[in-house]
Amino acid sequence: MRALTFHGKENLHYETVADPGIVQPTDVIVKVDIAAICGSDLHIYRAHEQGLDAGTVMGHEFVGEVVEVGREVKRFQKGDKVLSPFTTNCGHCYYCRIGLTCRCENGQLYGWVAQGEGLHGGQAEYIRVPIADGTLRKLNDLVTPQEGLLMGDILSTGYFCAENCQIHPEGVYVIVGCGPVGMMTIVAALEQGAQQLYVVDAVPERLQMAEKFGAKPLNYKTQNVVEIIKEATSGRGADAVMEVVGSTPAQRLAMDLVRPGGIISTVGVHTSPHFAFSPVEAYDKNLQFMIGRCPVGHYLPIVEPLVMSKKYPITDIITHEFALSEGVEAYDIFDKKKDNCMKIVLQC
Repeated sequence: MRALTFHGKENLHYETVADPGIVQPTDVIVKVDIAAICGSDLHIYRAHEQGLDAGTVMGHEFVGEVVEVGREVKRFQKGDKVLSPFTTNCGHCYYCRIGLTCRCENGQLYGWVAQGEGLHGGQAEYIRVPIADGTLRKLNDLVTPQEGLLMGDILSTGYFCAENCQIHPEGVYVIVGCGPVGMMTIVAALEQGAQQLYVVDAVPERLQMAEKFGAKPLNYKTQNVVEIIKEATSGRGADAVMEVVGSTPAQRLAMDLVRPGGIISTVGVHTSPHFAFSPVEAYDKNLQFMIGRCPVGHYLPIVEPLVMSKKYPITDIITHEFALSEGVEAYDIFDKKKDNCMKIVLQC
C-alpha cells in the first residue's frame, strides 16, 4: 500500500509499505477513505518527539471502511463505515470503565512505532485497528466523513477542554489559540452554556472565523488582552482559561488571565520540561489546573448528537484537501500556515 512515512525532522516520504494484516483476533483492517493532518503530528514532523522509528506511518485522524475482521470481533463486519479516536482502547479495563479511555491499559497511539513496537498511523491506504470492538465507532448516516474526522480528535478534545472548566452562564471564559482545536473549543464552550467567551490569537483570518463561530476575538499583538479581561470582570480575571496551543507563552498568558480560584484547562500538547508559572504562583492564586490527553472514546457518544444537529458549521475549519500522494507538500503548507491553512484533509 502507499503511505506517508516518517524519516526524520521535516522529512516525510510518500512510499510503498507492507499492507497491514490481522495480528490479533480482535483486530480489524480499515480501508482509509480520508485522513487529516493534526497539530499534534507537527511535534513528530518537527522532531520534538524523540525515538520514532524511521518508516513509521504518520497520522491518527482517519475515517474508513472495514475490509477485514478478526475472528473475535463482535461489533463490526466488512463494509461498516467507521471512525476512530486517536488512541485505541479496550473498553473494559479500569481506565476505560471510569471514562479515561486515553489511558487504557491496553491502548496505543496511532502513528507511533519505537524500537519496532507500536502502531502505525492512518495517513495510508489501510490501517490495522487493534481491540476494534472497544476502539471504533460506526459512522452515523447523519454524520459526514469530514465530521467524523473532527469527532475522532479535535471536536472531542475541545469538548473535554471546555467541560474541565465547569462552565456556567454568568462566567467569563477565554480560549488561548484559535487553530482547529480552538475553534472546536469555541463550539463546545458555547454548547455548554458560555455567554461571555473570548478567544486570543494573532492571525486575523483565524480571529475572523472565531468571531463567526461565536467568540469575541482578541489580538494579543495589537491589544492588551489581560487588561481587557480585567475590565470585563471588575479586575478579577477570567473564571477559566482554555489553553489549546501547548506553548510556554500560551501557558503564561493563561496564568495571567485567570482569576484567583479559577481554572486553567490545558489540552495543547506541551514539550517544555517546565511550567510557565511557579508552584508559589499557583498556590497564591488557589489555581485549579487541568491538563492532559482527551479520552475521545468517552466523548464520542457525547459529541455525536451535537454533530448530527448541524448547529455549528464545524467543517468550515477544513481549508485544504489533498490527495495522499501530495501529503509531503501538504505537511509543509500546514506547518508553515501557508495560504491561510487551518486544517488539511487527505484523500486516501
